[in-house]
Amino acid sequence: MADIAEFPSADQSEKDYRANSLFRLTLRRIFRQRSAVIGGTILLFLVLVAIFAPVLAPFDPDFVLIGTEDIKRRTAPCIHILGCPEDQPQHILGTDGNVRDEFSRVIYGTQVSLFIGFTTVGFAIIIGTLLGALGGFLGGWIDNLIMRFMDVLLAFPSLLLAIAIVSVLGHGLQNALLAIAIVSIPIYARVVRGSVLSVKEQEYVSASKALGGNSWHILFKRILPNSIPPLIVQGTLGIATAILDAAALSFLGLGAQPPTAEWGTMLGSERNQIFTAPHLVFFPGLAIMITVLAFNLLGDGLRDAFDPRLANK
Repeated sequence: MADIAEFPSADQSEKDYRANSLFRLTLRRIFRQRSAVIGGTILLFLVLVAIFAPVLAPFDPDFVLIGTEDIKRRTAPCIHILGCPEDQPQHILGTDGNVRDEFSRVIYGTQVSLFIGFTTVGFAIIIGTLLGALGGFLGGWIDNLIMRFMDVLLAFPSLLLAIAIVSVLGHGLQNALLAIAIVSIPIYARVVRGSVLSVKEQEYVSASKALGGNSWHILFKRILPNSIPPLIVQGTLGIATAILDAAALSFLGLGAQPPTAEWGTMLGSERNQIFTAPHLVFFPGLAIMITVLAFNLLGDGLRDAFDPRLANK
């Protein structure tokens, strides 16, 4: 005879059922948002491109074709099925100033840009969530100290502050990631603080306090889980901003350094060739635009899906 303890309690089963129902409801509301579906589809495509870059790219992104093909610098795109002569080497997006395959570099640039976006925003969300949650939950002088420091950071234009931080730390992709993450922390701290201030006044939080619940348990088990939706929306939109900022720093020579296949670096290296070899500027710029558009569409759709005013629509 099976031990009764092996079977879940009725309360636990009811909680699991409610959690699953809420998850399914949230998914349905997300899939009703056309912008979220379009943005998510584009993002899924970009993720697949980044994962299968070694398969999709015909060349290593840093491989110089001199000596292996009879080809010159900054050649125009050549696709045989579109009429390019068969006696010319096929390069879908042409070659750059160092005689490297531009298509391969754009493909591998997807890996770098997505890594930049998720890494910087992930770091900023972790630190910002801790600071905002502590400030909103504890209040008093701790809240004032944390938020006044966040206000000081917000007083500076984010890109200029990132440039200043990179100038102090030194050029390079890692320092650029750290700089972008630092300037993004106040945004998430303010979002989490506002959510915590709202959620901690709810009746179930008051009930937990009345029952003698530990303050940290209430914060991390009751308040923070219900403060996540605004953070998800802001984080999705923040990834787009992080990718743009990283591309700007690389364009200025402060971020990713050659020969790294990063879209901003590619734009900076060939910015003077916009009239003589426009494809070297157009395609990396197009890649940045599509990636940023995907995250913005997804963020807008998530914001509409999580809006309680749209719950019955």
